Amino acid sequence: MKCQFFPFFAFFFALTSAPGTSLPVAGETALDTAAIEAITGLKGVSNQAEGTFKVSKPRNDVAITVDQVRMAPFMGLTSWATFAPGMKDRVMVMGDMVLFEDEVNPVMSVALDKGLEVTALHNHFFFDEPKVYFMHIGGEAPADKLAAGVRAIFDKVKEIRAANPQPAKSFGSSTLPEKSSIDGEAICQVFGQKGDANNGMYKVTVGREVKMPCGCDVGSSMGVNTWAAFAGTPDDALVAGDFAVLEGELQTVLKTLRSADLNIVAIHQHMTGENPRMIFLHYYGRGRALTLAEGVKAAIDKQPLAANK
Repeated sequence: MKCQFFPFFAFFFALTSAPGTSLPVAGETALDTAAIEAITGLKGVSNQAEGTFKVSKPRNDVAITVDQVRMAPFMGLTSWATFAPGMKDRVMVMGDMVLFEDEVNPVMSVALDKGLEVTALHNHFFFDEPKVYFMHIGGEAPADKLAAGVRAIFDKVKEIRAANPQPAKSFGSSTLPEKSSIDGEAICQVFGQKGDANNGMYKVTVGREVKMPCGCDVGSSMGVNTWAAFAGTPDDALVAGDFAVLEGELQTVLKTLRSADLNIVAIHQHMTGENPRMIFLHYYGRGRALTLAEGVKAAIDKQPLAANK
């Protein structure tokens, strides 16, 4: 059976589907789709039923395989950003960026600097080559500012791949001594609390607490914590760790860690149904042990301020 439009609906569809048009709800900002295309440099598609406008960029500059099978961009390897009318003079954007490992943190810094939010970072595949990560973005601002942020993301990706057509396989750091010799007392002074020492390594843990649907209080020993583990030497160390952040703290912590040149490697949740909702972000960095510790501590110190905004 073929779908048929009544004349009125056919007329309405034709009217609302005309290029560069949109019918916002009262109080919402109309989307200037032509301006979005011009700023992002990408052609978009309107969804009249949802009142959105989506621009996309297939990831076809590097061959990607999953389990030794060549994957086309159509199979989930296309970056996109969708714009929707917001209130007053603002527009909302949500998107998903398909990135390689050496692109994630430079692109994240650009997105944050341009006023976009980064809301998740994770993988969608196993046995992909090269490794592919998906960075979800969002934001609410004037349309030209959001579109400029999206454009900056794609420009940064293009810049990275122009310099090195194939994704890097490491951060480019040197190896560390087999035996670590971290000065735990110095790290302890930075964080203002004792940590745990193990074979020359040192780890500091800061607990938080949430309530689960059962009414149970869940704390640090159940995994609701921020931690930083140090290995190497005082002058050449690595830090790996995890931040437990409230939703309102996430952007501030990301910006603070990136400003300290610490790499974000994952953003996701560990639980469901907890109150308040807790997001976990994992990070990694190389450098002098005290410099790394100071970068992590700076982000911890900003969490209460961000949560109270």
